[in-house]
Amino acid sequence: MGFGDTAKKIQTLADKAERTYQKINELRNEVEETQTTVVDTSERVQRLENEMAEQRAVLDTVAREVGVDLESVSTEAHITEAERAAAESSPGSATGGAGSAESDGGEPGDATDGASEDAA
Repeated sequence: MGFGDTAKKIQTLADKAERTYQKINELRNEVEETQTTVVDTSERVQRLENEMAEQRAVLDTVAREVGVDLESVSTEAHITEAERAAAESSPGSATGGAGSAESDGGEPGDATDGASEDAA
């Protein structure tokens, strides 16, 4: 009887080892796929950052020729966004909503002003 129990235990151990081996191979494949995805994503991000830098340079040049101060426009946009965030986090959300609508109403007007400057 002792040999039968030992054989059963060895078979159980071999089955567990086989399942563990399969799981390790699955995890290895997942890690390799993840590493490939990370490398691909990093390359895409780098390309997008380069493209964004090129677009920023073009925008700076055009803005300088048209006479738009990008720094003040950027500062104003950041202030508007901070005010919107503060209004959304304030306890009186109904009042905050009205403030956000006013801010949103001002932004398209700025865009329209910019378009009319471009047309001029």
